[in-house]
Amino acid sequence: MFKKNAVYNRRKDLHEPYGGNQQSGIASCGSHPFVFLFSSAAGEEFGYKDGWISDDEFVYTGEGQRGNMEFVRGNRAIKDHVINGKQLHLFEHYKMGDYKYLGEFQYNSFEYQNGKDANGRDRQIIRFHLKPAK
Repeated sequence: MFKKNAVYNRRKDLHEPYGGNQQSGIASCGSHPFVFLFSSAAGEEFGYKDGWISDDEFVYTGEGQRGNMEFVRGNRAIKDHVINGKQLHLFEHYKMGDYKYLGEFQYNSFEYQNGKDANGRDRQIIRFHLKPAK
């Protein structure tokens, strides 16, 4: 469906045909079996730090700017994607509005990490461990 390492315009190529929240880093598509994950270096000051930790494991930071991250909305969509019959498709920021497709992934596990929220308060951050889908 999507081509690995191809660059897609988030609005035109992904949200217009498939739906999903255009503002969130986790966009579950209501009428398609996809959850789009958008990774970017922006937001690292609030604990959003994604990336490969091995050749076959990518860590993705959950959503929520204030308070402890919880398993609601997008975070629940990642954790429950198999139960909900959805595929996780991971995209990495390439340039303004465009994202490089890293591939289809599966939720493997999660961990909590301590960090700061947008108000500078201590909080728990959810870090998802994802494996490339086979």
